[in-house]
Amino acid sequence: MLDCSRRLFLVGAAALSATAVLGRPALAQAATKLRFGHPHPEVDAFHQAGLKFGELVSQKTNGQVTVEVYANGALGNDPTMIASVRGGTLDICLTGNPFFTGLAPKLNVLDLPYLFRDRDHVAKVLDGPIGESLRADLEASNLKALSTWEVGWRNLTNNRRAVETPADVKGLKIRTTPNPAHIQAFKLLGAVPTPMAFTELFTALEMGSIDGQENPVTLIQNAKFFEVQKYLTLTRHAFTTAPLVMNKPKFDALPEDQRMAIVEAAREAAVIQRTMNSEGEKTAVEALRADGMEVVDQIDVEPFRALVADAVKAEYVTKFGGEVVDQITAAA
Repeated sequence: MLDCSRRLFLVGAAALSATAVLGRPALAQAATKLRFGHPHPEVDAFHQAGLKFGELVSQKTNGQVTVEVYANGALGNDPTMIASVRGGTLDICLTGNPFFTGLAPKLNVLDLPYLFRDRDHVAKVLDGPIGESLRADLEASNLKALSTWEVGWRNLTNNRRAVETPADVKGLKIRTTPNPAHIQAFKLLGAVPTPMAFTELFTALEMGSIDGQENPVTLIQNAKFFEVQKYLTLTRHAFTTAPLVMNKPKFDALPEDQRMAIVEAAREAAVIQRTMNSEGEKTAVEALRADGMEVVDQIDVEPFRALVADAVKAEYVTKFGGEVVDQITAAA
């Protein structure tokens, strides 16, 4: 029979052995690694602010949460990444609001043509109770919207002719997002709207299967669309926001302090990213001119607005009521 001291020694040794096998969880907690995908080039504000978001998350969690950022649709095109985050095979993704409106149709309000007055107006809506309420609609689809970033003011490019009036848009086959507001607006202008993922766009333009597209000048420059498009018109016909979303069960499973840190980092990075885009717009147009694009920068937008703004807004109000549209219009 073992004496008492011998038994105590064996019990203690077994406990130390078990602790070693388990990696001493009581003393050190393994860091959580989050994969973050987006469709834009590495030089774009999506990626640069995404890297900053990762830095902020690491700082705010003392290294307990880290973020790996993947650009250029490396983890899938826009719809694929959203589906992957919903399913839990990807942790975080960032893409334009239009790709989320099939899951939360009320979000379509943010894509109504000529809705926003300026960037201050955008920020008041996105960072206030209106934005918070709209983001909450994504939770039913297994998505936690951490904050809202931006794609920016949309402008029209094509390869057939300079666009100076709405009549010049007629007959152009234009890539749009899948958002109903975008599709309806270009139909009203007489174009042939052709929705497709951003990651497929350059090739479609290069092959000539579509005539043009509409995106912010920063993204037109960063994605090198000047290589496959001749004409740019500064229509600024809509402003596109971009929800930063995370798999909700993964988010909910984190400790409260880490959840708060991730949301804080996402909101701070949103401001950084929007500032990057705003600054980039100041030089992008001249850079596109230098790259060979013919730029129409002085147009009367009122004929465009008259054709699309009220009609597209009326369609939205018929489906969802006018309350959120009125709130956005009144935001000051």
